[in-house]
Amino acid sequence: MLLSLVIPVFNEEQTLGILISRIREALRGFDWQLLFVNDGSTDGTLDILHEIALDDNRIQVLSFSRNFGHQTAITAGLDFANGDAVIVMDADLQDPPELLPKMVRLFEQGYDVVSPQRISRRGDTWFKRSTAAVFYRTMARLVDKRLTSNIGDFRLFSRRAVLAIRSFREQHRFMRGLVAWLGLREAILPFERQPRAAGETKYPLLKMLRFAWTGVSSFSALPLRLSIAVGTLLSCAGFGYLLYVTYLALFTNILVPGWASVVILQCIFSGMILLALGAIGDYVGRNYEESKGRPLYVIAGAYNLMLPENGIPRASILIQPDPMDLDVREEPENDAAPIGAAASHDTTRRVFSA
Repeated sequence: MLLSLVIPVFNEEQTLGILISRIREALRGFDWQLLFVNDGSTDGTLDILHEIALDDNRIQVLSFSRNFGHQTAITAGLDFANGDAVIVMDADLQDPPELLPKMVRLFEQGYDVVSPQRISRRGDTWFKRSTAAVFYRTMARLVDKRLTSNIGDFRLFSRRAVLAIRSFREQHRFMRGLVAWLGLREAILPFERQPRAAGETKYPLLKMLRFAWTGVSSFSALPLRLSIAVGTLLSCAGFGYLLYVTYLALFTNILVPGWASVVILQCIFSGMILLALGAIGDYVGRNYEESKGRPLYVIAGAYNLMLPENGIPRASILIQPDPMDLDVREEPENDAAPIGAAASHDTTRRVFSA
């Protein structure tokens, strides 16, 4: 069985050495290949990957022409990975390589997806932990109940799960939601998440907020429905206030002309209108971007990698296969059938102790 590891990297030169060392130690006795997706790094990450790939042909490198984002880098890795099982993990060592053998053993029991679940988040601030909990609770209750909290992009996929994910080619991607939407047989493996080994987080607050919005808008029209609900409440409040003012004008002498209440109501209604128009505009903009059909990513370089001759939908590959250092072949004809894990229609989840 061939095990493929997909690791997106963006300015991770400080962690690569220890990451590869720990992966090699964890996967002793396994047949594996390691695919790094360089997401437009501006430090020495790509140079380090080149040197490592020259010494070990199991180390493969895809290099984007620019930064396309973490979710797109995962997509590219899954597009090119050809293992019987594919594991997606980050390069910051918060996803421990020592957990990989346990994930493979669950895959060999017939699970299409093995999802490590964080039971602790060392190194994360209280604010990040609390907002993450609120986000996943909201997503599970209002958007997709199949989305499980504290499960990130650190996952193992069977071959048929990878083929299913490859069929999703939308521009704005929320991989965790796509995996939950598939509903394939999944095992959950609790683990303790460690702090970053080095470097800085690639998901500051603003980027996390954009990521959360992508997750909501990609799988639900909830913001539009909420704008309708809030607009209805504000309209009812406005009519109620109109009745109150009419009563004061007709039956009392205490009505004092003023502008404060008018200004307040105008601000509330105007703000609500702008928010609703903004939500509608964002959905329209996403439809516009999808209609253009632009590539999800642009590949500017590849090392030790097998490139498909028939191309990949919505992907631009600027390099030409070089017979001196690239082995070119077509995808296996039996890719449509599951390889490795036994096929099953059981969509239940099981939780395993670490």
